[in-house]
Amino acid sequence: MTQQTRRPDFHRFHNGSKATLPFADAEYEARLAGLRAIMAQNGVTAAVFTSMHNVAYYSGFLYCAFGRPYAVVVTPSECVTISAGIDAGQPWRRSFADNITYTDWKRNNYWRAIESITGTGGVIGFEGDHLTLFQSQLLDEFLQPKQRVDLASATMVQRMKKSAAEIELIRAGAATADVGGYAVKEAVKAGVREIDVTMAGRDAMELHIAKEFPDAEYRDTWIWFQSGLNTDGAHNPVTGRILEKGDILSLNTFPMISGYYTALERTMFVEEVDDASLAYWKANVQAHELGMSLLKPGASCAEVTAGVNAFFAQHDLLQYRRFGYGHSFGVLSHYYGREAGLELREDIDTVLEPGMVISMEPMITIPDGQPGAGGYREHDILIITEDGNENITGYPYGPDFNVVG
Repeated sequence: MTQQTRRPDFHRFHNGSKATLPFADAEYEARLAGLRAIMAQNGVTAAVFTSMHNVAYYSGFLYCAFGRPYAVVVTPSECVTISAGIDAGQPWRRSFADNITYTDWKRNNYWRAIESITGTGGVIGFEGDHLTLFQSQLLDEFLQPKQRVDLASATMVQRMKKSAAEIELIRAGAATADVGGYAVKEAVKAGVREIDVTMAGRDAMELHIAKEFPDAEYRDTWIWFQSGLNTDGAHNPVTGRILEKGDILSLNTFPMISGYYTALERTMFVEEVDDASLAYWKANVQAHELGMSLLKPGASCAEVTAGVNAFFAQHDLLQYRRFGYGHSFGVLSHYYGREAGLELREDIDTVLEPGMVISMEPMITIPDGQPGAGGYREHDILIITEDGNENITGYPYGPDFNVVG
């Protein structure tokens, strides 16, 4: 027998012992029970999920693709993550589920590993918003499904309602974002660069996460800290721009704990704020406070959006609004995952329910060259309760606290 023929297409490499996951086994069991109910309602015999957010949500394993495909496969009796050989035993250790490693010895061993669980000719659930055209063709070739059912929306709806354990982790994330905010405030000085301020806040958050979650994996915590013209967009990257007295600033801290994203965002000014800027800032704070008051069970995302729009229109500011007023929290990040059904936009009619977690983050951008030019944004995280909401962001907003340096 040659060495080539001895190489397996896939195998189980259960190396070491299971690690401490972000949640207890009962949490993952409840999620899988919910998914299996969705599968049964749709006649699905096996779900093959390929996104980072669904793999992490149902198994606990947050993969690093680096050009390789990953999956979690769920049947009525099994939950198995599919990972590349480069990760060795880590996917199994960091997963509630079983794990199969596929090898590189033969092209498409990834799909052979999946087929070993699903068989052929079944009804396959998949994520239409993530499965690529290329991988979709291979799914058909290897699994030969009798039918395919897109479960992306159904799983998103499941993820939008948070469990008590998830809310506890999100609270910890919000507190960590506050830690980063205070570190940023301390670092702001005229003459320092955006990147210098960013590093101070990021380091403070990562140290805090390591202290509070000693058994976690540490990855992906970051900050966007913008100044001057760079504040015009919410997702503008950090630069080496040097801060000047009177600059408008955008503080954005984003701790990541086991795939769970939280955020703190604040308008700030270096040392002083001019009258035109102050007027815009105060107006945006008023919109922020109004928006938070509208977040309650029974209200739809579109209704909340209409309420904040009406305020901006009344103050002749609606033309400066740039995007929606808030979004869900959970297993999501700037490069994977988004619960698009829970965003505060005109075209989203989702009704708020207790257990949902959502931000309020109005932003207006005044064009360069006008008095008060820059982007103004505040951002708090709120848990929808039985009779209203609970704000879990602690760092203060507004001019009284955030003229700094």
